[in-house]
Amino acid sequence: MRTKEQYINGLGKMKRNIYFDGNKIDRTDELQMDCLNTIGTTFDEAQKPENAGLLTATSHLTGNTINRFTHIHQNKEDLHKKQDMTRHLCGIVGGCIQRCMGIDATNAIYNVSYEADKMNNGKTQYHENFKKWLTRFQNEDLVGCCAQTDVKGDRMLRPADQPNQDAYVRIKERTKDGIIVSGCKVHISEASVADEVLVVPTRSLREKDKDYAVAFAVPGDWDGLKQVVTIHNLRKREHFPRGFVPGSTDSYMIFDNCFIPWERVFLCGEYQHGGVLALLFALFHRHSYSGCKPAIGDVLLGTAALAAEVNNIQKAEHVREKLAEIIMVTELGYAAGYTASDLGKPEVYMPGMGFVPYGPGSYIPHSIYCNVGRCLTGEAVYREQEILCDIAGGIPATFPHEKDFTNPETKDLLLKYTQRNPNMPVEDQAQFWRYLGDILCSASGGITNIGNFHGGGSPIMEQIAITSQYDIESRKELVRFLAGMTTKNKK
Repeated sequence: MRTKEQYINGLGKMKRNIYFDGNKIDRTDELQMDCLNTIGTTFDEAQKPENAGLLTATSHLTGNTINRFTHIHQNKEDLHKKQDMTRHLCGIVGGCIQRCMGIDATNAIYNVSYEADKMNNGKTQYHENFKKWLTRFQNEDLVGCCAQTDVKGDRMLRPADQPNQDAYVRIKERTKDGIIVSGCKVHISEASVADEVLVVPTRSLREKDKDYAVAFAVPGDWDGLKQVVTIHNLRKREHFPRGFVPGSTDSYMIFDNCFIPWERVFLCGEYQHGGVLALLFALFHRHSYSGCKPAIGDVLLGTAALAAEVNNIQKAEHVREKLAEIIMVTELGYAAGYTASDLGKPEVYMPGMGFVPYGPGSYIPHSIYCNVGRCLTGEAVYREQEILCDIAGGIPATFPHEKDFTNPETKDLLLKYTQRNPNMPVEDQAQFWRYLGDILCSASGGITNIGNFHGGGSPIMEQIAITSQYDIESRKELVRFLAGMTTKNKK
């Protein structure tokens, strides 16, 4: 397994194809260091003996010890550990750990490539190609991101009906050596700091959409790929540093007549599996959310409790009610993910068929509980921010900048008027308000909220999955019996 330094050094050797604010930048540019330090935690923590087994796993392909972020889930225990690993790491960095996209995409493609080959009666080698790619991904401890969301153009039209054919990433040409793809994927987290990019479809597809049923993997600096990146950093501090400074990035990934060799292609025109791959990646990613969102809930709970303590209102009844609300959402989200792990099987839900065996035997979390947990916690994002705002009051929005606390003319006066709780050092109170300002009032805080709400699928998508997969008819039959009704509704 790699170290954080080896990971960053590897990025430094990649070609420059990242654009930020009108300029080309290196992957190790200072602007990206907060994000690199965040992902770097996944390497640092995996090196610690006490994390063996949680952050590491045994590859089913090679028998080697690997970073769990590169692992294919072999049983329920692997699903449980992925969830707990995510909660552990997200707690350390105070938010998104940035690396779950890779593990979720690899698990999805691992299953779909197998089923596509089976449908093609051995005429394709998608699964073998993917296993070869995966072996290198594991052995070299690479960071992967998943490029799923397309620009979508006119959202009332399906892919093949778009006036702009590149509104969804598509196969533009097939050659004897590979395919040429064109289009753009958007909102792609960590793409600018990833070793490899895994591309998957974003929706269900019809036969006429078959050119949009494509999955492949390329290095982040692949010829024909341009990344236009947004970088989310907090305002730099000089005198009162945070305990940990997180960062994140998102990219528009533009595939401009990009050639992909066959050995890197894992789906090519099998529209029947395009929608399954889209849903399966989302399912694994929603399962990851049942680890990261509880970690964020842990941070929010501690923040709300400290805000009450700094304001010296920790014994107020309304504070207890609000803390209980955060705890309930946090632990219900975790419990749903844990149940999804425990009910996991090598099965996937197919409309009209229910749960059916799928893939070569790796474990897939239960879709109902993944979606329930993701929807419940996703919809709570802005309510939790409201709770922080309510308990804190207006201070985070107007708290003076740090240099005003080092200026001899204002320092002592500001500390005098910052004091609220007489039993807490005033310097700690000031430091807390700076931290809470980062969460509630910064550009990064606002971006994080949107990501927490929409990441892995907006709540409406989980609601669709829940209601389309849940056995509502049997519940109606139960009530018909209890009510003494004599006839069934006609279908």
